[in-house]
Amino acid sequence: MRLRKSFFWHVCLLCSLFLIPSLAACDGLPTISVGLAAQTPTPTINTWNQAAPGVEVRSEIWKSSDGASDTVSIVRFNLRYVKLSVAYQPDQPLSMEDWMQKEHATALINGGYFDGQDNATALVISNGQAFGTSYDGFGGMLDVDAQGHVQVRSLREQPYAPSEGLTQATQCTPMLLLNGKRTQFNADNKASPRSVVAMDKQGRLLFIVSPGAEFTLDDLAALLAKSDLGLVNALNLDGGSSTGLYLNAGSQKITIDSYVNLPLVVVVKEK
Repeated sequence: MRLRKSFFWHVCLLCSLFLIPSLAACDGLPTISVGLAAQTPTPTINTWNQAAPGVEVRSEIWKSSDGASDTVSIVRFNLRYVKLSVAYQPDQPLSMEDWMQKEHATALINGGYFDGQDNATALVISNGQAFGTSYDGFGGMLDVDAQGHVQVRSLREQPYAPSEGLTQATQCTPMLLLNGKRTQFNADNKASPRSVVAMDKQGRLLFIVSPGAEFTLDDLAALLAKSDLGLVNALNLDGGSSTGLYLNAGSQKITIDSYVNLPLVVVVKEK
């Protein structure tokens, strides 16, 4: 995450409290449009909408224990119908919209952390080419092996080894759920936009995004654990002004724009 992000978030927080009635009106916050074509329907709780073969969409209002709430967008993928890749170009970061056009993707979500020079702060593997250094003893990884198998894993429980021959990977921290239970971690207690990648008990991949600056990481871990999504492992991705989610599948469209251009995104396409 860029160092300059905190400044923009403080400005936006002041705007939301004193000047602007809607958080979405502040240029420092991700913008969100969710719905069918150009419409933005009222979220239907606990209802999956079929977007394309193997792609389902759901929108929910989640509330934390202290009363904070946000509309959370969830996309669930049956991996028999889609394929996953990691796109990485630190020399030319792009907006989410530009990434969608470049990749001709069904869906995109932002990847792991990156520094002020747009270099990933942990291991990235894009189309078989590795960049950076793996986290050691902490954090987690979304990866794809040479056979196309996808997993979300704890790097403490299952450290990365170059001999694995992974074709795609992005790392971030912390793991929020492990083996169906929320984890314990040290993190700041600030509310921020959040993005998560997870796997459920049926082996499906989920992208989960909370675009409002409402939940801390502790809030999010607790909400994921008590949800009815049947999650096994869940990994926090780079949140804040990097938070972004795009979906273009059938009549279902989600547009949550990150504030900054991104050097690193996770790409889903139809097989």
